[in-house]
Amino acid sequence: MKKIFFSLAAAFYSTLLLAQEKDVNVNINTKGSNWYASPWIWVVGAAVFILLLVALTRGGRRD
Repeated sequence: MKKIFFSLAAAFYSTLLLAQEKDVNVNINTKGSNWYASPWIWVVGAAVFILLLVALTRGGRRD
């Protein structure tokens, strides 16, 4: 009985998943530039994050 149930369930899910296929056109060559696409933004952001992390971890200690 389990084999029949799992066979029917697999057939149902396969038809459901095949019905989801659609041809999607994705254009990544856009004219406008986003601020997060520039590498220097990520470098500056990482540097600020590291400085904040160091300041917060060392700020609690009393030497």
